[in-house]
Amino acid sequence: MIKFYGYSKCSTVRKAKVWLEENNLDFENIDMIKNPPTKEELKEMYEVSGYDIKKFFNTSGVKYRELGLKDVVKTESDEKLLEILASDGMLIKRPIAYDGKNVVIGFKVDEWAEKLL
Repeated sequence: MIKFYGYSKCSTVRKAKVWLEENNLDFENIDMIKNPPTKEELKEMYEVSGYDIKKFFNTSGVKYRELGLKDVVKTESDEKLLEILASDGMLIKRPIAYDGKNVVIGFKVDEWAEKLL
């Protein structure tokens, strides 16, 4: 079962959700604003993904800019950055799909097909 973290007002998230449905993939739809992933869940996804921690940040978001995180992500430890991410779902890049083995962030059809099909 895929954990699908998204935000219903985001058009990219809606496209990703349609893609999951069209490909008959079972998923748990989680509103990352109301129920953001915990620090532990984020750490697990981060470690499994192989991505740089910075990829998890919604760098185009208002909250990211308001908090001046551009400079913070360059200097803080991964542990601290995971705490920051877990503190507010609006700071996390969306959507995220995680099936226990693979993590995809943002919605690129080729990457989703490669990792989730």
